[in-house]
Amino acid sequence: MKRYLILEDGSSYKGDGIGAAITATGELAVQTSNYGYQEVLTDPANAGKIIVFTTPMIGSNGINAVDYESMQPSVKGVIANDVALNITDNDNFQSLADFLKEKGVPAIFNVDTRALVRKLQKQGTIKASIMDTDDAHAFDQIRALVLPKNKSALVSTKNAYAAPNVGKTIAVIDLGLKHTMLRELSLRQINANVLPYNAEVRDLKSLRPDGIIISNGPGQTNEVMRYLSKILDAYLGQLPILGVGLGFLAIADYLDMTLVDLPQYQNGTNFPVISQTEGQVWQTAMNIGQLVLPDDAQLTFNEEYFDLHTELLAGFTNEKMKLMAVAFNPEGAPGALDGRLIFDDFLKLVK
Repeated sequence: MKRYLILEDGSSYKGDGIGAAITATGELAVQTSNYGYQEVLTDPANAGKIIVFTTPMIGSNGINAVDYESMQPSVKGVIANDVALNITDNDNFQSLADFLKEKGVPAIFNVDTRALVRKLQKQGTIKASIMDTDDAHAFDQIRALVLPKNKSALVSTKNAYAAPNVGKTIAVIDLGLKHTMLRELSLRQINANVLPYNAEVRDLKSLRPDGIIISNGPGQTNEVMRYLSKILDAYLGQLPILGVGLGFLAIADYLDMTLVDLPQYQNGTNFPVISQTEGQVWQTAMNIGQLVLPDDAQLTFNEEYFDLHTELLAGFTNEKMKLMAVAFNPEGAPGALDGRLIFDDFLKLVK
């Protein structure tokens, strides 16, 4: 079945359709990881995006029961150079094509993804649709559609829930929480209580937490700051706080640090950061469109992490304020394991 990826600039790309036979519109986004497509597709931080995979082929490993980062994908579509349609005959795995069809996600392969990447590098954000045609009416439709705002509200949990364990109690503000973060906390015996993006201070007080984590997620800081600023007003300097991804940007915004738009959105597993104190380089996973101007900080940090591609600030620690924030995903999923030490450092502040 031939389908089309059409862009708001009037260009189109024909390919072979798999997955759900529906029309979908979203923001075109490049994913540079060579592995972990299941984690990418189910990462809530990719909500509303049509993901363009740069790796030559996806789908050869199939879909398993372990690597979900959320149970329902919130991506709008998938674009790939090639897709493995036949996988091993094993009841524990599902083919990518069947998974996409079951979850209602359209996909196109046999597309020149290199050309799409070059276009995105030049134009930045591009609205795109997956359709059955590329006629004039299709382009009129895509130009008229408005992409949704406040994506964290769409993917955050609606009700608080617990991921119980026997150690310290951490309140996790869900802006687009990945399952692997809860796994990492559980491995460290953390009693996690997950709260929605719009949680109130009274909600946290009732839990009497030993620390707070503000998770990664989709969208912009201005969509969540009206809620997070109240929590930061109440608890910054009082309880240990860790911000990740969008949580990092929200904390930096709260501290009046300057957020800098990146030349290209950084979404993948190949983003090196270096620690200021130790000079150690970590290979990290990021899903972020902004970092922080280093010279703009009004605070003295015990540790700083810099993105080697841009030399912008990608993380910091202030022990006096019991504060940590990182732009990268310390849990990986997919990604290297280097950043997982962030959870250990955070627990040192908690204990």
